Amino acid sequence: MSTYADTPAPRMSWFARAETWLDDKGKGAWITAMVLGMIFFWPVGLVILAYMIWSKRMFNTSGANRRTTFSMTGYSTSGNTAFDAYKADTLRRLEDEQAAFQDFLQRLRDAKDKAEFDQFMNDRAGRNEKRDAGPSEA
Repeated sequence: MSTYADTPAPRMSWFARAETWLDDKGKGAWITAMVLGMIFFWPVGLVILAYMIWSKRMFNTSGANRRTTFSMTGYSTSGNTAFDAYKADTLRRLEDEQAAFQDFLQRLRDAKDKAEFDQFMNDRAGRNEKRDAGPSEA
């Protein structure tokens, strides 16, 4: 009977091995590879830079920062039910306040639009009255 451990791992291409090695070393290794590529043969450095930008390796943060951000968005629990309930209540309250504020801003925009439209209509009516009155001929 064959198990998963008995099967040989597929051979990775030299590019995949290099990519994995650079990923293990971190962003500094990618930047070093790009700089060395620029120094020794500039098209290689440009290709590495383009790949870093295209694959978003240039802008990735460390795993610790991603975990912190992920847990602050409410997708994970702390393990403490009282804290989790407090966090959920606070997030719901903040979402409600944000919705109320958005409604308030929309009412302000609507009032401003109405005032501007009313001003336009009054100006237009004033111009029409002047035009209708025209010059008086004595």
